[in-house]
Amino acid sequence: MSEKPTILHLGDPIEFNKELYAEIADSYTVIRPSLEERQRPAFSQALEEKKWGDFQAIFRPFWNTGGEMGRWNSELIPLLPAAMKVFASAGAGYDWVDVDIMAKHCAKHYRSEAIFHIISVFRNMQWSMDGARSGDPHLWLEAHQNTAATAHNPQTQTLGIIGLGNIGYTIARKAHACFGMKIYYHDLYRKSTDQESAVNATFCPLLDNVLAVSDCVVLATPFGGSKLITRETLAKFKKGAKFVNIARGTLVDEDSLVEAVKSGQLSAVGLDVHENEPNVNKELARMRNVTLTAHTAGGTAETQIGFERLSMENVQRVLNGQEPLTPVNKHLFPK
Repeated sequence: MSEKPTILHLGDPIEFNKELYAEIADSYTVIRPSLEERQRPAFSQALEEKKWGDFQAIFRPFWNTGGEMGRWNSELIPLLPAAMKVFASAGAGYDWVDVDIMAKHCAKHYRSEAIFHIISVFRNMQWSMDGARSGDPHLWLEAHQNTAATAHNPQTQTLGIIGLGNIGYTIARKAHACFGMKIYYHDLYRKSTDQESAVNATFCPLLDNVLAVSDCVVLATPFGGSKLITRETLAKFKKGAKFVNIARGTLVDEDSLVEAVKSGQLSAVGLDVHENEPNVNKELARMRNVTLTAHTAGGTAETQIGFERLSMENVQRVLNGQEPLTPVNKHLFPK
């Protein structure tokens, strides 16, 4: 009888989907390195010495534990065993791993609340909330009398989405269903005709085309190693457009973003993620046409349960010879 394939479980014990975990533990050998073993020097040494054998999969069921070894890069990834097939991690972001290097090593790494920010940038919600919370009747009156002058109904506006993956498409679906917004999008891959029709979306092969026509641009693409929203790209936005980032703060040059707001190139901004988290840009924080949240877009109990389950299901499917549910670097694999 052949040995069971081995899975490396990084991070805390399973909290929600215990029946699925028990099913996996019955079919595979699951090893969970201790906190001490997950520190980078010890972890690197263990991989080098094949302490856990030729494991075929890694899963990390929570985004806030299991990453103690730091960035998965050209120093760490080559230490993985040749048998490695899949790395499944909870969360929508994967800027902590070089997915291109992971693809060359033949391992696959798998993985929304933008609507609030979209409403806020169109309806001046930050100004209104500041006025209400201030306890100052003058600020209340100022917000009450003036926010409507520059507010707009999203229903009449065009939404541009950079990155129409699972999250971007969900944003498009909600924005179209709730407000009837016209959707323009830019992505490495075009959606099917049926998917585009369902959300009234138009594909733009060039990023500049999306920026030029959109009343509000939502950034929903993963970090690819360099900034995407810079002084140059901001200059190509439609004059007076709004900008929302629920992707990764490192995609945006915030100094240039401040300049764009001050100059009127952008009329409003909504950020759930920040360039130097947890340090929020002080100039942006003082602006009443900038809405800021503390990287909480995916922060719900349902999301945590779903991420945990999805990380295990991706591993399970790949080891069973099936296609993963949510591949993120499939396009980087050799043909």
